[in-house]
Amino acid sequence: MKKNVGFIGLGIMGRPMTLNLLKAGYNVTVYDINKEAIEKLVTAGAKGAASPKEVGENSDVIITMVPNSQHVREAVLGENGVAKGAKAGSVVIDMSSITPVASKQIAEELSKDGIEMLDAPVSGGEPGAVAGTLSIMVGGKEEVFESVKDVLQAMGRDVILVGENGCGVTAKLANQVIVNLNIAAMSEALVLAAKAGINIEKMYQAIRGGLAGSSVLDAKVPLILERNFVAGGRIDINLKDITNVMETAHGIGVPLPLCSQLLEIMHALKVDGKAGDDHGGIVQHYEKLAKVEVRKEQ
Repeated sequence: MKKNVGFIGLGIMGRPMTLNLLKAGYNVTVYDINKEAIEKLVTAGAKGAASPKEVGENSDVIITMVPNSQHVREAVLGENGVAKGAKAGSVVIDMSSITPVASKQIAEELSKDGIEMLDAPVSGGEPGAVAGTLSIMVGGKEEVFESVKDVLQAMGRDVILVGENGCGVTAKLANQVIVNLNIAAMSEALVLAAKAGINIEKMYQAIRGGLAGSSVLDAKVPLILERNFVAGGRIDINLKDITNVMETAHGIGVPLPLCSQLLEIMHALKVDGKAGDDHGGIVQHYEKLAKVEVRKEQ
């Protein structure tokens, strides 16, 4: 029999992930502070809940996909949180990107009520969430992971247990370092080429098959050339992730000079009103400095 799954947080990522769970035949109970988001998924076949507690009462597996550590804590451990309604033996899967410290603390609190927890952040952005091809990096007990692997596989393609509680979110932080520094490096190169006056589209075709080629290059260059900064992964969410990276790194004695610069670039973009843009929009910081725009030749 298919498990009863709860899903809290129905935004850019949560909505398509929930749709994939419904498509896979799970009974899904949903909650979001945005009532309209709940209604849309009820239309698609989900059951709406009035609180995270109600989600907990109706689910064997409860997924959270919310912006930051405080939101996860509130949804799971708050006055009307999942823990107030979930039964012992149920599993909370936090798919948000939070700090390893917060994730471990929440897992410890839940264990007091006999509730298991996995941290399982994702990579792949909105396109991966829609296609059900997300990379999911998981931290927690192996037997708990195996018991809910089918649920995770309904939303992702590469579903890997990387270690104990906190390891999934640590892997995600490492992922965010690589992705966002890649975008920044690519942005510097694009702005240099644009200011030099060469055809960016042709340059992209020339370099993408070599060592400079990457998933980031293929995902972001076409959008930048079209000046399309509609968010798949928002700058402010990535700013939060890189802030978490720096906090975690400093806590364990790891200096990250490139990330510290990237963090300031993201803060500058936020001040400039670009917080809601896709992180491919990092290029706009360099464009402003060089007084040039990377776009398709007319």
